[in-house]
Amino acid sequence: MEKPIFDHGPGSIESVETHMARIPSKQELEQIREVAQSHAYRSEEPRGDRLRWAKLSLAANKRFHGDDPQAQARMRQQELMLRTWIIEHLGPDADSDWNPQALAEDTLAALTLEPGEAEAASADWRELPIEQIRLLRHHKNLTGHVDRLIPRLEPGQIKDQLAKWASVRAHLP
Repeated sequence: MEKPIFDHGPGSIESVETHMARIPSKQELEQIREVAQSHAYRSEEPRGDRLRWAKLSLAANKRFHGDDPQAQARMRQQELMLRTWIIEHLGPDADSDWNPQALAEDTLAALTLEPGEAEAASADWRELPIEQIRLLRHHKNLTGHVDRLIPRLEPGQIKDQLAKWASVRAHLP
């Protein structure tokens, strides 16, 4: 069995945070993201610890991904999904990462197409150049959480925009 690059053992969140501050390799950052996320999911841990682990996962996620559009889309997708999960399972919070309205705004900011534009382009998506198909896939991935987020939003323009995306998402490749 291959030994993990970063072996946090039974270490505390403090030890993992300290290790991450030492500028670990990209592979270690991905392992830290996964370890931290798994701790955030553990129902036996106190809520405050789970939120702290989730923050660490978000920080590792941001540092892991490069600046190219595909890496940024993957980073945003992982971030949006974790934030949604935390809101769903641990409840919303005053912290903007765990605030449904802030998450909705961040989701819309990550999208570069309008819903109608994406829907129109997806009608004949097989005929599109690979870059355009990839862009539509990114939008599908970036909106994977909106159905779970919409019920937590107050009525208004942002909720309406996300509802449009939820409808369009089913048509994206």
